[in-house]
Amino acid sequence: MPFGHDMVHALATVVELINTSPSTGGDDGLATLADLQSFVESREVSGISTLTPRDLGQVRIVREAFHRVFVAPDQPSAVRTLNSLLSETRITPRLTEHDGHPLHVHYFAPDATLAEHLAADCGVALAHLLVEGEHERLRTCSAPDCEHVFVDESRNRSRVYCDSRTCGNRMHVAAYRARRRG
Repeated sequence: MPFGHDMVHALATVVELINTSPSTGGDDGLATLADLQSFVESREVSGISTLTPRDLGQVRIVREAFHRVFVAPDQPSAVRTLNSLLSETRITPRLTEHDGHPLHVHYFAPDATLAEHLAADCGVALAHLLVEGEHERLRTCSAPDCEHVFVDESRNRSRVYCDSRTCGNRMHVAAYRARRRG
């Protein structure tokens, strides 16, 4: 998947956002404004000033909409869900360079809230993925005790675990031990 910096960054951001959800099997990673601020800083979300409790609520709603895109049973369902989210988002494409990143496109309106910013930039990245017929790259971890999502960027679309160092390693060790016992 040869995507530019902005698309790779947006896809990683949407994955990290979704994986803060209790819907993915853990605690709410966006329980407080401090959590949201940490997310904004770690993902280098530009153009965001003061965050409010309203921002936190709106981002949680966008997070769940993105999660529904990832777990959609087929591409038409994912498209409907994403179109619904995008239809409520002001999109204003513009070229920009900032923070040492090369020229790239931002899709959020200049005065967008954080939720609009994420919905626009991450939504358009997902839209490009769907347009390319790559819905099957939107995955949920195959480890039985993990529901995290990821984008399978492998050449042959063979990735099955959200993280090879944790879930992948744990499952491989379990399979090895089962073979040794049996």
